[in-house]
Amino acid sequence: MSELLVTVRNIVKSFASGTETLYILKGVNLTVDRGSMVAISGSSGSGKSTLLNILGGLDRCDSGSVRVGDTTITGLSEAALTGYRSRRIGFIFQFHYLLKDFTALENVMLPAYIAGMKKKDALEKARSLLDDVRLSDRLQHYPSQLSGGERQRVAVARSMVNDPDLILADEPTGNLDPQNSAAVTEILYRGAEKWGKTLIVVTHDDKVAERAMVRLSLDAGFLT
Repeated sequence: MSELLVTVRNIVKSFASGTETLYILKGVNLTVDRGSMVAISGSSGSGKSTLLNILGGLDRCDSGSVRVGDTTITGLSEAALTGYRSRRIGFIFQFHYLLKDFTALENVMLPAYIAGMKKKDALEKARSLLDDVRLSDRLQHYPSQLSGGERQRVAVARSMVNDPDLILADEPTGNLDPQNSAAVTEILYRGAEKWGKTLIVVTHDDKVAERAMVRLSLDAGFLT
């Protein structure tokens, strides 16, 4: 029997726009099995990134509940959410957000080191992950010395360094050309499978979505 990792119940999210209130999410429900890979598609502005940010504890919903593993994150304090993000979530964004003054190896190891892992162990884990994303020959390169695809592969490795339960990827190939997009897509899904991670990716790219076990669409504030 599959184990549920993510349970979302009736999530509502709105934003003020001048004198009116815009409802982006109108009652989203979602369950994700541990180890599953889910792709969420939808038009620009449909709320895909908003939903992902709520799941990752970067944003709060107006109402509803989000449970990840044994933690109900809705209602947690900011300090508790910071701990949740550090321990349980790996983020990959459309832009890589690598630290420009740190090497690829240092960018990947840093979250683990900050979380309390010994430096030697964090470096060893980072080397292993960079090898998995085919960058073992780029360990000492700075972001400015890497291609766009290579930088995004470093970001994939970094997302897994703290052994999170859940990887959240927000348009991870959105800034890449078709060749690099295909490479990053392959590495993302293969890495999630190898490391036993649950993956939720939001994307406009059918080639990214078609690799998922489950494909969903967010439209008019509802997930189908």
